[in-house]
Amino acid sequence: MPAKDSRRASRRRAEQIGVQGIADALGISRGTVDRALHNRGGVNPRTKRRVLRAAQRLGYRPNLAARYLSSKRSLTIGIALPLEVAFFYDDIREGIFEAASVYEPLGVKILHRTYKRFGEHEIDAVRDVLQEDIRGLVISPAYPNRLRPYIDEAASRNIPVVCVATDAPETKRLTTVSVDPLVCGALAGELMGYFLHAGGNVVVFIGMHATVDHEQKLRGFRSSLREFCPEGKIAAVVETHDEAMEAYQKCRDILQQQQPVAGIYVSTANSMPVLRALEELGLTGKVKVICTDLFPALLSHIKSGAVAATIHQRPREQGRAAFRTLVRYLTEGITPEPGISLNPAVVMRSNLELFTVNGTSRSALVSQDAWGPGR
Repeated sequence: MPAKDSRRASRRRAEQIGVQGIADALGISRGTVDRALHNRGGVNPRTKRRVLRAAQRLGYRPNLAARYLSSKRSLTIGIALPLEVAFFYDDIREGIFEAASVYEPLGVKILHRTYKRFGEHEIDAVRDVLQEDIRGLVISPAYPNRLRPYIDEAASRNIPVVCVATDAPETKRLTTVSVDPLVCGALAGELMGYFLHAGGNVVVFIGMHATVDHEQKLRGFRSSLREFCPEGKIAAVVETHDEAMEAYQKCRDILQQQQPVAGIYVSTANSMPVLRALEELGLTGKVKVICTDLFPALLSHIKSGAVAATIHQRPREQGRAAFRTLVRYLTEGITPEPGISLNPAVVMRSNLELFTVNGTSRSALVSQDAWGPGR
């Protein structure tokens, strides 16, 4: 068994060891083990030492979350996320709901507020959730400066805020969970440098400069392209506001200009309109395209070579980690690091099968409408 799998198996065994497991291992009653672990008396010193040694040997960890939630009122977590960009945020939601299902029997509830598009009406959604009786909040801030008063208000009311997918760094948020955007951009820039070793004009499509994730991806891409392709040039940086029609029209306009385009980097999941514009103008396969994320509608484009690579941000894992981190902070007092970064994955035609099952993305399946925008 590989070392990584062995470590995971050990962690799973440790998580499964409870009071009953220790009792079975020692051949004594569950009540005796419980009293020994929690110093409740009625256990002779020798037996208590045996229990504590066995607990340590078996990797027992007390379920502090269960203890907290069984002794207090139910705990409600607010979630304020957009419906669109669906290719990305549907998976974030799936991850959150998966994590929440573990805690649901213990009394954890979700108060879910949605808004149409990333950045559109996000203040209204956050403000609405903060008017409810919540203990924590998960958001994805498109415009962090505009949200700062609400994040700081939440902190002043002892409502910790966890950002997912993108950050609000100059606020009182608890932490942020995302892939490292600088690394994502740098990966894309390095790949583009290899694809365009002779140089050429590159167009970068982002959502908004105001969004930390989008701006840092651009910085990483710019720096990496300069290093790996000195002859390459970023001819344009296009804000699409993660809106499908805007991305489509702006892409067509740029491609129809006199200046030829050799490469395109779409730094959010809003890639389908760009691919459609390329197809309509007969440029599919002639322009090297690097996308972001992995969803059903994109798979055929990777297989055909229309998309040279995509940077997978693992949104479902982001959602799971964000929710778990918040619940553990509230119930166990475990303060997370200021930023929790997941590793992005480079997906190309040669390794696509590792990320798919029966030809579809391993991520939560969402609408394959080519016009669906994405983060």
